[in-house]
Amino acid sequence: MLILGIDTSGRQGSVALLRAQGDQLLTLELELLAGGQYSEALVPTIAGLLLRHGLERSAIGLIAVASGPGSFTGLRVAIATVKGLAEAFATPVVAVSVLEAIALASAAQGKVMAAMDAQRSEVFFGEYIVESARPESAHPQAAWMLREAIASFADFTRVLAAGDPAMKVFTPDDALSARLREAGFDAHLLARPSAEAIAHIAHRKFLAGECADVATLDANYLRRSDAEIFSAPKPAAAPH
Repeated sequence: MLILGIDTSGRQGSVALLRAQGDQLLTLELELLAGGQYSEALVPTIAGLLLRHGLERSAIGLIAVASGPGSFTGLRVAIATVKGLAEAFATPVVAVSVLEAIALASAAQGKVMAAMDAQRSEVFFGEYIVESARPESAHPQAAWMLREAIASFADFTRVLAAGDPAMKVFTPDDALSARLREAGFDAHLLARPSAEAIAHIAHRKFLAGECADVATLDANYLRRSDAEIFSAPKPAAAPH
């Protein structure tokens, strides 16, 4: 089975093409995408990957997409592209939380917290129970979500203080890691997961029977774009 992985949730995105052989995945190619160019670059990048490997779009057997949290515009571009491909070729889709991908990339076991800088002194975070990996596998097998949320930095540090003292927090954000360490928490900096990592997680979910409903597929923006917020009509003043 051919798997297409897409991640446009951050400042830099990526597209991956992988082939499944049983429960093992072979990466055929991973191509990086510059942030701010997703709407122009995503579809041509997918087409280029398939062309270089002599494949048609109909050959894709599974689409894996990062569903956020992250860039509002980037996520909308990815979701629209995925829906178009899935509906045209009846291709199954698995959406993967970036926070879940961070938790699994940590290689930590047990209760794990993943966090991302949401700016404006806010934090995206998720708490998970991560299962042990099989000895022959380089990837943990599953992360059971306890919760995902957004909170002010102060509220987030209170969540950590009140939580399991053995729980570690993993983040791909330098500034957030530094702030957490200054506050006395066990914070670890990770590279942001790529479309390849998203595809690995999606494949395991697919084998477990977890697929998204394409008709209702949406991203986890957690915040609307400023343009949408500020362009919304103001409520009419109540008559005196």
